[in-house]
Amino acid sequence: MTPAITHVGVVGGGRMGGGIAQVFATLGARVVVVEGSASSADAARARIGDSLRRAADRGKLSADPAHVLDRIEFVSEIGALPSAAELVVEAVPEVPTLKAGVLTAVEARVSPGTVLATNTSSLPVGELSAALRRPERFLGMHFFNPVPGSKLVEVITTPATAEPVVGQVLAWVRALGKTDVVVRDSPGFATSRLGVLLGLEAIRMLEEGVSDATAIDTAMELGYGHPMGPLRSTDLVGLDVRLAIAEHLHRTLGERFEPPRMLREKVAAGELGRKSGRGFHTWTP
Repeated sequence: MTPAITHVGVVGGGRMGGGIAQVFATLGARVVVVEGSASSADAARARIGDSLRRAADRGKLSADPAHVLDRIEFVSEIGALPSAAELVVEAVPEVPTLKAGVLTAVEARVSPGTVLATNTSSLPVGELSAALRRPERFLGMHFFNPVPGSKLVEVITTPATAEPVVGQVLAWVRALGKTDVVVRDSPGFATSRLGVLLGLEAIRMLEEGVSDATAIDTAMELGYGHPMGPLRSTDLVGLDVRLAIAEHLHRTLGERFEPPRMLREKVAAGELGRKSGRGFHTWTP
């Protein structure tokens, strides 16, 4: 039986990293969040604190939000990670060189038994492991936004990933109350590959004047039972993030993933979705 997880590190305290820290702290683990500076660490603390209070107000959190937040330490140096952490999740932006550098620095800090994971939605996990001394203890843990409310974690394995490590990670995912799917390392994995393809086609329909954004989203929500339409989902993920994933899939899988002109234009104009207040829909704070 896999023991309960007690110490977790998260590198990157943005929306995804903060959510990952929140769910492990809610589970009872001590969590260390590494940000790039003291000011960004303070901002991460504020975001997670607000998220915990909202969860409590909605009846989604039975624990005292302040007590959960007390289990999270915010630092600005990878050297402050606990060497005995059972798991460290890298959750920095989707830049391969940045992720690889973070992972090698984390591996040099933690113990040989620590499991390392990358929270990537599309980057090749095997390539990220190339510089690691212990690739058998590395895999992908693709969490979904918003992490506390999402039900899925996509676990991505490489040929080097050890089977006991996979089993350990699946036990932790289930302890979080989430469902896992295990996929092999391939472009876009399962979720991004399908989700991006649907989103790109919805954008092309909008370009062609088939209908407006609300109608296209409603058609998929009510007609096919999707909890969120593809354009609203793109707004939530971030148009810049979706464009980067589409460009990667276009390079690796071919023309069907070519980003539409409208997506490029909106990103260039700063219309990035919910985080900027406007994407395919208008968002209020």
